[in-house]
Amino acid sequence: MIKKSILYEVKALSNLIGSQTERVLAEGGEDNPTGMQGFIIGYLGDSKDKDVFQRDVESEFQISRATATSILQRMEKNGFIERHSVDFDARLKKLVLTPKANRSYESVMRIIRGIDEKALEGLTEVEIEVFRTVLRKMQINLEQGEVCRRQAFCVSEGQED
Repeated sequence: MIKKSILYEVKALSNLIGSQTERVLAEGGEDNPTGMQGFIIGYLGDSKDKDVFQRDVESEFQISRATATSILQRMEKNGFIERHSVDFDARLKKLVLTPKANRSYESVMRIIRGIDEKALEGLTEVEIEVFRTVLRKMQINLEQGEVCRRQAFCVSEGQED
């Protein structure tokens, strides 16, 4: 039996989380945020004590600048966020939740917690901690300069073909 790539399994889990989140948020009506917008509202709501910029959203969710720009522009258009200038750098705009997003925050977080609890159902605290450790290690590995030299495979920088 051929083992399925761990990346397939991680991607499938990510897709399942996304579709569950989208489905539950959509049940709340068209004024509700999309799944990714909900996660960003949660992140901004949890970060109220500090200034958050687009680059922070890019880093937190491991998304490209173009993707973050697109999502944040839609959130701004839909009345979930505003961009405010900061005194120390005219080029930067901090992201601020609107009253509409603040009203959505608790229900979004309840949905995220519910999906989180369902995903972790039946797992022990030790299993959850091991899973978090493995995820962090995988993320670090992928952030340490993987370079695809050919379409068929990737090798780490410094390795010969």
